Amino acid sequence: MEENRVKRFTAKQFLNFALGFFGLQFAWQMRIILSGPVTENLGASPLLFGLIWLAGPFTGMILQPLVGAISDKTISPFGRRRPYLLGGALFASLALWIFPNSADVTVWFSNVTGIELPALTPLFIAAIMIWVIDACINIAQGPYRALIPDVVPAEQHSIANSFISLATGLGSVVAAGTAPFLKYVFGYQMSVNAQFIMAAVAFTLAMIWTCLTIKEHSIRKEVELAHTAEKEESSFWNSLKDFFLMSPEVSKICMMQFFTWIGTMCLMINFTQYAVHTIYKVPDLSEADIIMQTFYTDSLMAGTNFSSICFAIFNLVCFVVAIPIGVLSAKYGNKKIHIISLISMVTAYLGMGLFNSPVVVAALMGLAGIGWASICALPFAMLSQYIKKGTEGSVMGIFNIFIAGPQVFVCTLVAWFISKCTFAVEDSLYINHHWEYVFFIGAASLAIAAFIAAGVKEKTQENV
Repeated sequence: MEENRVKRFTAKQFLNFALGFFGLQFAWQMRIILSGPVTENLGASPLLFGLIWLAGPFTGMILQPLVGAISDKTISPFGRRRPYLLGGALFASLALWIFPNSADVTVWFSNVTGIELPALTPLFIAAIMIWVIDACINIAQGPYRALIPDVVPAEQHSIANSFISLATGLGSVVAAGTAPFLKYVFGYQMSVNAQFIMAAVAFTLAMIWTCLTIKEHSIRKEVELAHTAEKEESSFWNSLKDFFLMSPEVSKICMMQFFTWIGTMCLMINFTQYAVHTIYKVPDLSEADIIMQTFYTDSLMAGTNFSSICFAIFNLVCFVVAIPIGVLSAKYGNKKIHIISLISMVTAYLGMGLFNSPVVVAALMGLAGIGWASICALPFAMLSQYIKKGTEGSVMGIFNIFIAGPQVFVCTLVAWFISKCTFAVEDSLYINHHWEYVFFIGAASLAIAAFIAAGVKEKTQENV
């Protein structure tokens, strides 16, 4: 049994393993790019949009540690991780279909019941669907990460995480690039509804493929023994205590991750709004009437398509450099490569804060993609050196707190700050916001993360 657990993965096995994450990232990327325009048209201000985004961090902080710990002790004919991968994908796909149709769902309900619902009901439904999408993605993501130490030998953890990074990049490229490609090559503008349906199908089919092709090893006795040994100390607080007792370096990795994800989410949450409002100069439409929304429809779609192109470039670079980053980190160490990657992202952020030329911004998004490829892989590889067998799910779930927690900061304080940074649109009664300021905040956070990373002492391969 132990020999099976440490058998080296082939390139084909890595591709099968990573395909499910391709679908997961496809769905999340679509949610990132299009949730802003959808909710703004339903009446969401920058601050309210940030509060809706709290779905991600709150479900991440609660569900990933909980589901990860539960999956550690799950015994089923289908495995201990795969039920959560597939279940998360199916329910997220349903919510992805409902989200852009929130207004239609409201009209349908009113027609069927005869009840006149409040004007903000579509926004309320959309917010609920975002919470469902993020919750289900977190349900799948924690056990997915825990599969790596489950089925991949320690010396291949960096490569496995790099394949995850590769899938993240490719899934995002396809998700972000499909609509602009159809528009500029064939003259067909893909609707928002169609893009979300595409994401739902991709998430479900890709996750089914991974669940069918990756075999979880029989570890019933190991799980039962671990459950027996830990049943007296099974509380979350004891798990958290054990997490930090793994090594003093774990705390440094967590703080590095905390500041990394403040910087990362400054871009993920706000880039589409930055593209629409700063680059394409569309004023804030959260309180605009239908006439003004219609007047800016073309500019809004142009800004959204530009955002999709930039995210495609961002993730294409991630896709291209993912495997080289894994190879280089195996040779020179995770820490050194990660610091260089973070510095490249800091440089890109400063450029986007200072310049709003579409060509320059697109190029800088490509530069930022180097940092994104590293963020998707190397912090997890650094942490996996300290994970004890049988605790993979709970460790990855707790580690996710330092990804989800920073998002609360961005969704509240940064969103509030942007909502206060307004200026009057020339020859108009409308206002706009200084969305470019988020990149200065993000650059500072990523620089702090790089500084913390420099102090992390990595294990040598012989001691892993």
